[in-house]
Amino acid sequence: MEGLKLALANLLVYIHPSKSKIISDAILVELNSLLFKFNETFDGVVLAYEPNVQSYLAKILPGLHPYLGVSIQSELLLFHPKPDMIVEGEVVKVTESAIHLIVLGFSSAIIMDSDIREEFRYKAKHGKEVFKSTVHRKHRIRVGTIMRFVVKSFDEEIIHISGSLLPVHTGCVKWLEKHVEELSQSESNTKKRKAIKETGEVYAVDKVATDGEKVPVVVSKTNVKSKKRKDRSR
Repeated sequence: MEGLKLALANLLVYIHPSKSKIISDAILVELNSLLFKFNETFDGVVLAYEPNVQSYLAKILPGLHPYLGVSIQSELLLFHPKPDMIVEGEVVKVTESAIHLIVLGFSSAIIMDSDIREEFRYKAKHGKEVFKSTVHRKHRIRVGTIMRFVVKSFDEEIIHISGSLLPVHTGCVKWLEKHVEELSQSESNTKKRKAIKETGEVYAVDKVATDGEKVPVVVSKTNVKSKKRKDRSR
C-alpha cells in the first residue's frame, strides 16, 4: 500500500521536573501525544515510533515553569496519502450513494457513487447491501471487504480520505489478486484501442518482413471508402 514511509527524527522532549525520576516513561507519554495526528513537521500522520535515547542527561530550560529538555532520536512510521496513490481499507458501510471504509484502523474514507465505475451495480437483499460487478460475477464489495482504491484527496485536519473506484485495478483485494493477469491484459487491450482511435493505426502480422512480429499499419479512412466503392461497382 502506498502512502506509508519511514522517517528518522531528532526530537527535543520537554519533561516536567516532577517526572525527572521516571524520564523514560515521561518520554513515551510525550511521544504518544503525537500518534494518529497529522504533523506538518514530519509531513504525515504518526502511526508508530521507536525511540533511541542516547543519553538521559537533560538540559534545564529557563522559564516561568522550567522544564527538562531531553534530546532523543526516533524512527517514525508516517502515513500521508496523496492524489493518485493506491491505498487499502476495510468496508464498514455500503449504501446506494457511497461506500464507507476505515484505512489502517483509524482513518475514515468514502467513495461516492459518481466515483464507482459503471460495471458495479448496487443491490440490497435480505438486509445485506452490496456492489456487484456486471462483468465479473464473483467480484463483489460488501461490509467486511478489504478494498483497494485510488486517493482523490486527503483532509489532514480530520484525517479523512476521498477515494475512487474508477480505475480497473481497484476493487476487492482478494478478487484482484486472483485475476492479476486478466486485469493487466484488459488494461493493455484498452490502451491499444485508445491508441488506434487516436492515431488510426492497427496492428497486422507481416510474416515475411518481421517473422510473425506485430507491426503498425496505418489504415486511411479514404482508402477504405474507395475500396468499398470499387467493390460495389463490380
